[in-house]
Order: sequence, then C-alpha cells, then structure tokens
Amino acid sequence: MAKVRYYYNTATCKYEPIRATKTGMFWNFMGFTAISFVLAIGIIYFYRTNFTPIKESVLRAENEQLKLDWTILNEELQTAYSHIEELEFKDDHIYRVILDTEPIPSTIRAAGTGGHDRYESLSNGKLSDPRRIISAYREVDDLKKKLYIQSKSYDEISTILEEKERIWSSRPAIQPINNKELKRIAGGFNPKRFHPILKKIHPHEGIDFSADIGTPIYATGDGVVTKAYRSTTYGNAIFIDHGYGYQTRYAHLNEFNIRNGEPVKRGQVIGYVGNTGRSQGPHLHYEVLFKYKAIDPINFFQRDLDNEEYEKVIELSKKETTPLDY
Repeated sequence: MAKVRYYYNTATCKYEPIRATKTGMFWNFMGFTAISFVLAIGIIYFYRTNFTPIKESVLRAENEQLKLDWTILNEELQTAYSHIEELEFKDDHIYRVILDTEPIPSTIRAAGTGGHDRYESLSNGKLSDPRRIISAYREVDDLKKKLYIQSKSYDEISTILEEKERIWSSRPAIQPINNKELKRIAGGFNPKRFHPILKKIHPHEGIDFSADIGTPIYATGDGVVTKAYRSTTYGNAIFIDHGYGYQTRYAHLNEFNIRNGEPVKRGQVIGYVGNTGRSQGPHLHYEVLFKYKAIDPINFFQRDLDNEEYEKVIELSKKETTPLDY
C-alpha cells in the first residue's frame, strides 16, 4: 500500500490526509522529469569526458593506422621517384653517350598529363580536405608518365644498340692474318710512295703482310663477298663489302675459301696466302676503303692489339722496305 501523508488542519484542529490533485501530480511529474533529464545530461557528459565509446575507439585506431599507411605509401612513392630519376640520368648521361645518340629532350620528360578537370570528382567529393589525395594522384600519374617515357626510351636504346652491334661487327677491326709476333708487316700504307722498281710515284694503298704460302687469311669484319676473282695486278683477290661505307680487299691469294655473294663473319677463313698477280714473294696485300676511298688499315687493328703492340705496329709500317707487289 502506498504511504499516506498527512497535514495538520488548523481549522478543524485535526490531522487530515493529503489528497493529490491533478495539478500537483503534473508539477511533481515535471519536476521529476527535469531532475532526471539534468542528471542524464550530467552522466552523459561525464561519460563522454572521461570515457571513449567503443565504436569511436575503433574508428580512431583505424584512422591512426590509415595515417601510418599513408606515410609509408608516401615514402614508397618518393623512393620510386628517386629510382626513376636515377634511370633517367643513366639513360641520358651514360647509355646514350656510349651509343653516341641524343638524350631525350627535357620538354618531353617534363610534359604534363591529363587536363584541369582530371581531379574534379575528388574535389567535389565528400572528403573534407581532398588536397593530399589529389596531390598523391598527381604524383602517381606523373610517375606513370615517366615510366612510360623511360620504357619507350629503352625500346629505342635497344634498337640503336642492335644497329650499333651490326656496325661494330661489320667494321674491319682485326689483322687479316695471324701476326701475334708483329713481324709480318712488310710494307705500310703510303699514298706517295716512290716505287724503287718502277722508278715513279706509285701509291701503296694498303699493308703487306709477309707469310708462307697457304697461311690462313681471315675476314676482318662481317660482310658479303662482292668479288672473288683473278686479276693481272691483284692476282687471286677477294673484295668484301661490310656495309656502312666500309670495304676490304685481299690480294695475291693462293686460293679462295669462299664464293661470290657469300656472307662472312669476322675471323672466318676466306682464303690462303699466295704469290699471284704482280707479286715478288709470298704475301698478303690488304686494303681498307671507306666510301670507296683507301684509308690506312693500321687504324683498324684495335681488336687485336694493346697500346704497346699498336705503337710497335705503327713503327713497323713506317719503315722503308722493298715492295712485295708492284
């Protein structure tokens, strides 16, 4: 039973029970509600001030992890930038210098990507501060562009290198016979040589190598045999076209080891030393031509000789000797 409350009635001099009215009940309810509301607000404030909700704690932890991931990603992006810059430097200042070709213009490397509205969707999104995201997208796009240009550059370098390899393989670069002791040079290149037998200026447009009949003769570069024939002056002779303006001639052979039109490789045996044609003793007469003009073959022995040997060969080629051909 509910507890009955009383009050003293001075008119009747009696204790009479207090009877609740609707107005009183209303104000009692309102007072209770107000106090409860204030207490609830206070409790909530105290809780929020001193305790973090579980969901918010999870979100904060995820946010911190995202910040850490973002920092790591940004560092990786900068590392990738440094790597691509190193590749660009090697491309322009090492590889292309070695291959004697022009570097990629800086205007091409620095060209932009996309338009001004490329990142508009990010700017108009729900992100409160999209600048970091947009900056990252710009860096990634720039990196992709640099990688694409570098990839195309390596394709170009590969093509140039293949062409250079063909040039290097074709260019005369060794002595036409085995001359390790450097004793076989019997006459050097001399466009104004006075011929002691003919008693007149008679250019010697090659180098003579004295050797026994049957000594192997080697192609000095890759090429194609354009002539393998016998003439009154050269005797048995071989002409090789190496391409890129270079030709070589081998004269006074005893016999051939190739045919007209046959491709040859550097170091391949193409014939044997003889004493045919206008020859005064077994030897090989060797010529190098560039764009049909004879040039000194002494400049094309770099694959065979070190610096000291090369100086000795030059000295030997300058000595006056009795010509072996006329």
